[in-house]
Amino acid sequence: MLAIVSIVIRVNDLPSQLEFWKAALDYIERDAPEDDWAVLKPRYADAPCIALDAHHSVRVLPPRIHLDVYAEDQDAEVRRLVELGAREVPWDGRPDDADYIILEDPEGNRFCIVDRPHWPGWQRIPAR
Repeated sequence: MLAIVSIVIRVNDLPSQLEFWKAALDYIERDAPEDDWAVLKPRYADAPCIALDAHHSVRVLPPRIHLDVYAEDQDAEVRRLVELGAREVPWDGRPDDADYIILEDPEGNRFCIVDRPHWPGWQRIPAR
């Protein structure tokens, strides 16, 4: 049996990206960060960890893989993430009825905020 336990994101500025992703996802450090590696785990939910690898890599667009992050209130979450330093990514190919908004973190790593106000998984997450 296999399970996705951690998703690795390459970053240039580990301390800055660590603060962004902690605030964005309400994750906490699993262990003390190393100089070039940190793992964040969910504070409340049963979800994969996010590992940040301070290792330069060439940015490819469109990316071959990205995160889909579900939101109960998509508009509020997009505003909050933009205030944290994310940027909205315009895309001419996005359908008019798309349930996602494309963002990128402060270093350009892309992720989508997907509108899922009635997702059954929310029942597993304790109220804050």
